[in-house]
Amino acid sequence: MEEEFHRIKRLPPYVFAEVNAMKAAARAAGEDIIDFGMGNPDQPTPAHIVEKLVEVARDGRTHRYSNSRGIPGLRRAHAAYYERRFNVQIDPESENIVTLGSKEGLANLAQAITMPGDMVLAPNPSYPIHPYGFIIAGANVHHIPIGPGFDFLAGLERGVKQAVPTPKALILNFPANPTAQVVDLDFYGQVIDFCRHHGIYVLSDLAYAEIYFDDPPPSILQIPGAKEIAIEFTSVSKTYNMPGWRIGFAAGNKRLIHALTRIKSYLDYGAFTPIQAAAAHALNGPQDCVDGIRALYRERRDVLVKGLAEAGWDIPPPPATMFAWAPLPAHFAELGSLEFSKLLLREAKVAVSPGIGFGEYGDGHVRIALVENTQRIRQAVRNIKQFFRSAGVVADGGDKQAAAS
Repeated sequence: MEEEFHRIKRLPPYVFAEVNAMKAAARAAGEDIIDFGMGNPDQPTPAHIVEKLVEVARDGRTHRYSNSRGIPGLRRAHAAYYERRFNVQIDPESENIVTLGSKEGLANLAQAITMPGDMVLAPNPSYPIHPYGFIIAGANVHHIPIGPGFDFLAGLERGVKQAVPTPKALILNFPANPTAQVVDLDFYGQVIDFCRHHGIYVLSDLAYAEIYFDDPPPSILQIPGAKEIAIEFTSVSKTYNMPGWRIGFAAGNKRLIHALTRIKSYLDYGAFTPIQAAAAHALNGPQDCVDGIRALYRERRDVLVKGLAEAGWDIPPPPATMFAWAPLPAHFAELGSLEFSKLLLREAKVAVSPGIGFGEYGDGHVRIALVENTQRIRQAVRNIKQFFRSAGVVADGGDKQAAAS
């Protein structure tokens, strides 16, 4: 009875747990920790969405079981979003489904389409559910390096040649968590052509579709014929500051949507109907709130990047997402991302996510979530600058090591 359960054994130790434990202990001791760790929006959901929730919740008829696929009005609202935003037509009866957040949708699709021994291609570093949803389902994962210095398309071609058996699916995530990398339609076109040729499904996670600072990110479903092999996950979590509401969507290939629908029909009755109605109101209603959310993250990004550069830590400004993917300062590079994150927490009272937690190719970086206000960001910058000085890092606009370290 002491043997570990099979699926649990396939999961590695949770790297973020060490930093989280240190953070909790510091706060218990009364320390003020500036927390850039979890990508958890700190602003409230826009008032008109909350008001719709309250309005619908007052109707006792909405308190019964909901619809596992999502109420028809929400599926229609999601289809209308795709037509408005991407000029892509989605049939709300056969080509989309409401999920309990994009994370649940990905995990349940993994259960639906893979069996033990199947092979899946996943980027590395990546959001943990991308590979581990399939590992929990019993599949094997071949990792494709992504981020600065890597050619993902070349890695995809090598991965298909090296993987045995032939991969069943490829997971994509752009704008990417954690790297904030974006791609264009030409990239998606090459992926669709390649995967169609090799008989590989494409599972795209577009959760950060509306958190961008340059050009609006495209959808893979804009590629002609993409729906023959592709499905795409989106979410209201970051777009409307609704992470705790747990509403996401999958759209695209009818066979994959049907498989996900079948699995979900055994597992849940859908989200609470008033929440779904409020999500539909978010999609159909005024979108100036989204512009405001985007502007907030842009301001925080600019304050962070400028401040850290002045402190001696140059990081590239992310073109999208609510994250900055920060290379370890040269002075601390040999520590690796976990030890550097622990040191930053201990000495500067600033919490970040170690890149190794997103995969081995992330170990040279930390992820900084833009979930503190600008005043707190400036305080974090001051703390980091003071820490760098005490560690012998000269803050002169570059990351240099003092002569006497």
